[in-house]
Parts: sequence; structure tokens; C-alpha cells
Amino acid sequence: MSTQLTLCAPCHFGLESTLAYEVKKIGGEEVAVNDGKVTFSGDFSLLARANISLRCAERVCVVLGSFSATSFTQLFDEVEQLPVEDFIGKKDAFPVTGWSLNSQLRSIPDCQSIIKRAVVRRFERVYGQSWFEESGPVHQIRFSIHKDQVTIMLDSSGSGLHKRGYRRGTGNVAPLKETLAAGIADLARIRPDTLVIDPMCGSGTLLIESALKAYNIPPGVRRSFAAEQWGAVPPAVWKEQREAALAEINRESTFEGLGFDLDPEAIALTRENAVKAGVGRKIEAQVQDIGDFALPKSHHKMVVLCNPPYGERLLEVRQAEQLYRRMGKVFTRRPDCSYYIISPHEEFEKLFGRKADKRRKLYNGMIKCQLYMYFGG
Repeated sequence: MSTQLTLCAPCHFGLESTLAYEVKKIGGEEVAVNDGKVTFSGDFSLLARANISLRCAERVCVVLGSFSATSFTQLFDEVEQLPVEDFIGKKDAFPVTGWSLNSQLRSIPDCQSIIKRAVVRRFERVYGQSWFEESGPVHQIRFSIHKDQVTIMLDSSGSGLHKRGYRRGTGNVAPLKETLAAGIADLARIRPDTLVIDPMCGSGTLLIESALKAYNIPPGVRRSFAAEQWGAVPPAVWKEQREAALAEINRESTFEGLGFDLDPEAIALTRENAVKAGVGRKIEAQVQDIGDFALPKSHHKMVVLCNPPYGERLLEVRQAEQLYRRMGKVFTRRPDCSYYIISPHEEFEKLFGRKADKRRKLYNGMIKCQLYMYFGG
């Protein structure tokens, strides 16, 4: 009989519905969408598949329990009841981290300490010993406390899922995380036959994530995950799910990616990252100023994806505004081309010179942005 788990995948605010669709596609059940996260149920195979295949998730956690707590005594008592030994062995490491928002239990260090002590107390009972060496595989305990509602989870991913393994550096002062770039590629409806152009490609993240989507290449297939070392998870599921995900790659895709940037180092980085991601032959990159940008003649459906520099200081903001005006001149209307531009500037449309056909609120880290969408026609 397979073990049924409750899983939780946090994501960037604004990408919840995109992630929920992904979760359903890989077989997640009882899918529930909340601000900044998607919860669902599945077995160990789905836990492995979620880590390997989800494009927009920041990590995949196993939910151990959820309860209300307004005092440290309550927190301790509730955590002590959780069957953590189902996952954590007596030699395993179990560090604690988390956050609290709009709750009576505000002190993070105190919450960490209470949760750690409660787990130790339970282990003393279950394992019949009072000292735990924590020399085994890491089982990162994560807690969230929102409006006095506590959720205790185990992080199965380890490093955040945005760390695909292909990006050495970034050529942009406000780089997009891979998970957010993947969400934008999804919102832009990148298909296997799309030509994607990024006129300010930086380290190539938007182009690479678009290529991974177009070819249906699993983003986590080249990396390892914390739960691969857990005794509770059958090792065979990782091999099975990697093979299953690789078998679904669309080798018939005719996707092409075209990147431009003023900085030769950014172009070199885009090429290097694309090769590391396994899509080096699908992406071309060359030095070009935005003022020289022109859409190519193409038989493909074209999508322009763009994360222009934001500017934090006054001079940079003025330069960014100048850039938006130039973009408005060179991003010409064509029936076969759509534009998707992410920016935090509230006057972007005015500076660009056209109202967007649609807008979507997204967060790039803590920066509130809009994805401005201009459809072909």
C-alpha cells in the first residue's frame, strides 16, 4: 500500500494558478490554492516527480501537521504529537527554520527552539534515548505561522528548486529567478514551435526556461534533492520518476530562442548557461543595442519576453524610463508577435506609449511588478 502524503509547494505570488495546473498535470490530487502556495496530496513517487518536474515551485515540502497555537506551551504540545519518526531516524539531522506573520508567537528564535525541543521530547519517548547525534541526512523542518495557524513541514528539496544547476551568474542587476521566468514563459503560452526573443537577455534565463518548456525538459532532472537521502523514501522512486520525466521530452519541437544584449559578457553568459541547461543549440545570442532591435521575418509564432533593468537610484530610474520609451518605438505591432514585459514602474505603459492588452501582478523577490502583455494584431 502506498503512503499518502500531504505536500505543499510555495511559489512566487501571482503564479499560484500556473503552479496548480502543473501539479494537476503530474497527478497531484486534492489540489488547494492559497496565497503563495499550492497544497496537494500524493505518494512518494509524486514527491519525487514534483521535485523533478515542477517549473514554478520554489520547493516541495511534506506537511506533518497543521494546528492553531497562541502560546509556546500550545506550540510545544502540538508539535510533540506529530509522528516525525515516520520520516526522521534517530541519527538524522533535523534543523528548524521558519517564519511568523500576524501571529501572537512572533519570536522566530523562540519558535525554532520550542519546536526543536518538542521533537527531541517525542524522540526520547519513541527511541528510548536522551541524546541525538544528528550525524545522518538532513531533514529540514520548516514552520509557518500565519494568523496563529501553525504548519509544520519537512523540506524534501534541499536547495531551492530555482537552482536548476545551469546558471553560473547573472548579467542583470535585478535577475529573474528561474522559477519566475518559467512562470512568465507559461503565461506567454510558449509552445513547441514558438520563436522567443529577449532583447535584453542578461544571463539568458527567460530564453532557457522557454526552451525547457517548449521541449518539455524536466527542470530538476540534472540535480539532486534532500529527500533522496531520506531512509523513509524508497530509492527506486527517484530513478523511476527521472526516467518517466525524460521519456516525455518533446524531441520534435522546433523552438528557437534569440537573445540580444549590449554587454558582451552577458551574451557569453547566456551561451554558457544555455549549453549547461542542454539547450545550447536552440538559443542564439548576440551583442545588440535595444535601439537597433527589429523583429525578424519568421514563419514561427513570435513572443518577445523582456525583463528590462529596473533602476533603484534616481539616475538609474531616469535611465530605465528612457529605455522604456525606446522600447515603445522599436517594439512594433505585428499580428504574428506578442510582447510580455515585466516591470515595477507604475508609469510603464505611459512611458512605453501603449496600454497593455492585459496585466498580471507578479513579485520578483520582494519587488512588486506587473507583467504587461501586448498581444499580436
